[in-house]
Amino acid sequence: MSTTRLFGLIYHLLNHEKATTSELAKQFEVSTRTITRDINTLSSIGVPIYTETGRNGGVYLLSSFVLDKVLLSEEERKNLLLALKGIRQLTPQISGESLAKLQSLFQQNDTDWLEVDFSTWHRRENGNDTFDLLKKSILTNHVITFDYISKQGPQKRVCQPYKLLFRSQAWYLHAFDQQKNAFRTFKISRMSQVHLTDQHFFPVTAPDSAIELTVTTYPARLFFQADVLYRVYDEFDHQDITLTEEGTAVVTIELPEESWVVPYLFSFGKSLRILSPPRLKNRYQEEVAAIYANLSKNEGAN
Repeated sequence: MSTTRLFGLIYHLLNHEKATTSELAKQFEVSTRTITRDINTLSSIGVPIYTETGRNGGVYLLSSFVLDKVLLSEEERKNLLLALKGIRQLTPQISGESLAKLQSLFQQNDTDWLEVDFSTWHRRENGNDTFDLLKKSILTNHVITFDYISKQGPQKRVCQPYKLLFRSQAWYLHAFDQQKNAFRTFKISRMSQVHLTDQHFFPVTAPDSAIELTVTTYPARLFFQADVLYRVYDEFDHQDITLTEEGTAVVTIELPEESWVVPYLFSFGKSLRILSPPRLKNRYQEEVAAIYANLSKNEGAN
């Protein structure tokens, strides 16, 4: 017996008034016999659910029924409220009043111990609009189009969206790319001109949406001055950090063979010294020389 399915069955009936056992079996991907057992289970714990036979028959809830805490344990009620608080910023429809009603229904004290903020420092004004549009496209199975910036440059994409992911401080969309005929994961900050089309798609079972890191890495040792220690702890695994008596730090890490690594290291300015490997030192020095050359050209042009 699935508690999630029981909860979903009640939610479905609250929104649709009635349904046949065949419709419910199709909705929850189980047999009609399983749905019948679920109905009996709900009835045995006090949920006013009943069935009627005949031409207009089906499964019903009493019109006076409201969802209460009967199906959820105390721990599940706490977790539900916590999840709703966590996504409230992304879903404005979840109001403070709605949360207060649930807290009252679940008899939970309002201990405001968690605040989740998914916004970035530059606070993109259209971020929520994009999120809402993607959510709508996923829930209604609509194909979307958008412009995407990748290493290969800008491209127009036509996709069937399946899931939104938040990983490594960034939002991603897991979708089926109709041009590539395969599932792909897109970083939402690189998407623009997102449009909902009139084309529907029939969802299939999507593969694991994990973002695979297949790049080659190499070992490196980096020395950081004390004035950037706060960033070192923000951006590196603590077990890779070795503190010195002077308050400086040495980080031993596997760096990816990616072009963004050297520009990222530049952000530490004079507070960073590359200890190893020599080829990383050379790349760093070459990039510094190229930047200096560009600056010299600009000065000459003026």
